[in-house]
Amino acid sequence: MAEEEIATPEPNLAELRAVPLYEEDELIEWINANRHLQRVRDQDHCQLIQDIEARAEVLRLPSYQFLWGDMLAWGVCVPRQSRRGVAMMWKAAEQGLPAALEQLGRYYYKGTLVQQNRERAAPLMQEAASLGLEKAQFIWARWLLEGAGSPLDYPQAYLWLKQMVLSDPNQHREAQRLSAALAARMPAHRVTELNHRLLF
Repeated sequence: MAEEEIATPEPNLAELRAVPLYEEDELIEWINANRHLQRVRDQDHCQLIQDIEARAEVLRLPSYQFLWGDMLAWGVCVPRQSRRGVAMMWKAAEQGLPAALEQLGRYYYKGTLVQQNRERAAPLMQEAASLGLEKAQFIWARWLLEGAGSPLDYPQAYLWLKQMVLSDPNQHREAQRLSAALAARMPAHRVTELNHRLLF
């Protein structure tokens, strides 16, 4: 007597979806705190490389593109491929990931992995700052005081610093120092006008 075939139920295609390796907001938090590579290497012991690559290359999720690009650029858990890594970071930046814009901005400003190009660095950092990344807002203010951008950029950078809510006393002092330095470069009536805007 022939064995009966056991029917396998067809999967419900509507229920099939990529399950995030890390929660998106969790990964972005690690990236913004610069703990993402440490997490992959030291906590997860390089076990999740294929999943990270798939989410970056196939699903094209910007946070994973950035993570995968950073891993490739510095050879974390994978053979180092700096050119491919920077290209992947650019893909994340093109999707508007603030951390990718900020990191590429720093790389071009300092000449890390790429040729130094401060004209290319400035709009990347300014865009990251405009998207609300506090780290970028601090860096952009410092760059303005070093001569990047133009005096037309001072008011917005000043407002970003003045609107920050910071629990870290050192960051609080740094925001005060930078905003005071920017204020010193603007006409007094302009600073008064900006401070009035902060009341509303």
